[in-house]
Amino acid sequence: MTTTLPDTTTVSAPGPRQRAPRREGAWRRRAPLLPALIFTILVTQIPFLVTVVYSFQSWNLVRPGSQHFVGFDNYVDVLADSQFRGALFNTVVLTVVCVFVSMLLGLGLALLLDRAFPGRAVVRTLIITPFLILPAAGALLWKTTMFDPTYGLVNFVFGGDTDWLSAYPLGSVMAQIVWQWTPFMTLLILAGLQAQSREVLEAAQVDGAGRWRTFASITLPQLGRYLQLAALLGAIYIVNSFDAIYLMTQGGPGTASTNVPFYLYQRAFEGFDVGQSSAMGVIVVVLTLLVATFALRVMFRSFDVSGGVK
Repeated sequence: MTTTLPDTTTVSAPGPRQRAPRREGAWRRRAPLLPALIFTILVTQIPFLVTVVYSFQSWNLVRPGSQHFVGFDNYVDVLADSQFRGALFNTVVLTVVCVFVSMLLGLGLALLLDRAFPGRAVVRTLIITPFLILPAAGALLWKTTMFDPTYGLVNFVFGGDTDWLSAYPLGSVMAQIVWQWTPFMTLLILAGLQAQSREVLEAAQVDGAGRWRTFASITLPQLGRYLQLAALLGAIYIVNSFDAIYLMTQGGPGTASTNVPFYLYQRAFEGFDVGQSSAMGVIVVVLTLLVATFALRVMFRSFDVSGGVK
């Protein structure tokens, strides 16, 4: 009879000499990213920390010697400011409407551009041109060419002499932003359409599914993750819109088209109130981080971060 002894071989943990080469290799791989990381910290994190420090002080530049510590008084004053709440409401409405409308138009254009027709490459190039124009140039173009009450193309087409920037200030700004961002949405959605499996579409066609049924059951679920990405990126940029409001309406009439970035600019560079404008900026950053965190979690459920798409 033979007796089999259990294998008592153990694997020892790597010693300090074995861990050192691994650490050195990891630092070699990360070293090319260090300049970008240092630059990002210098231009974003340090100014934000300075802003946080200023937000706890009462400081108006037109009153020398007025700088002193006030704690959370600036935050209380900002939250109690009716103009800030109105600007925050305008910001939410502007962002939601512009993202939704530009995504809807982008979806329609992407479905058209996904079809084969003569001159498709030229049409694609022409459609993305509004996104390549500088926001300031686009705002001036719409102010002087589209919405001018005397020579504007909108009044020429629909008739009348409506001063659109005075009668519908927020709607006019929304029209310009939608025009600017629709090409971006179109490109993202078009990428999703071209990533579809042609075999699945052909199988649905063989099974007798019509165009609407195929779109609702196959294409739209496939585009879900691309629509989420478009909404997130669009909201991040549109919520910071400043050029269109500054150049087209100056936040008016009154505060009808004032959003948070423009109101912050008014308090900081026209009212010279460093303390309250800093507190306002910190509040906006915190709110943006909360919304972005929620949106990113929703996206991570659709995208497998470790590799591949679910």
